[in-house]
Amino acid sequence: MACVAVTWARPESTYTDKWDNINVDEILESNRLLKGRCTPDGKALKETLPDALEHECVKCTGKQKSGADKVIRHLVNKRPDLWKELAVKYDPDNIYQARYKDKIDAVKGSA
Repeated sequence: MACVAVTWARPESTYTDKWDNINVDEILESNRLLKGRCTPDGKALKETLPDALEHECVKCTGKQKSGADKVIRHLVNKRPDLWKELAVKYDPDNIYQARYKDKIDAVKGSA
């Protein structure tokens, strides 16, 4: 999952759109891509993810928001084990799970 979408912060108001056209579906359907070693691009996401979570993805492009919604919907409904694993890693204090509870609940059962 950490390699699913990639964004880098830059001085402008959005993250770079360099990776807006990656095939999110291909990554989600491949356990090797989803759980394998991260590429340099995937590592960039790991660095950006805390900022995106903290600031409700305000710097995300439209495609990044759409991709994030797709990833969340997939993980919540088809890979709850991985969703929990990521929550423990990126949200150990349950801050974002609580903040985004309504959005998470809204996608349950809609895969």
